[in-house]
Amino acid sequence: MKLQEIINKLTLNVLTVVEDKDITGVFISDMLSDVMSNAQSGNLWITVQSHKNIVSAANLIDISAVIVTYNKKVPEDTIELANRYHVVILSSPLATFELASRLVEAGIK
Repeated sequence: MKLQEIINKLTLNVLTVVEDKDITGVFISDMLSDVMSNAQSGNLWITVQSHKNIVSAANLIDISAVIVTYNKKVPEDTIELANRYHVVILSSPLATFELASRLVEAGIK
């Protein structure tokens, strides 16, 4: 499935420039070390973290997009860094579990 399909189906807020990438799965964690050790290229990463270090972790693994839940504010310096490194950051007002459930309903596993 393509990233733009997920953005449209779940009405996600787009915070950075979007490159329409393929989605290969979902990884949920708030620990950067966990993401760097276990996430896979093409995953959507769901987290509550919004600081600049999420860009480095997402870039290292080649994450398709980071989705920040609970409508947490993403600082402008994080957004600028993400755009510089072509990391897509999205946000959702949903809780992490609710967002994950909707992704499963949309066909992402």
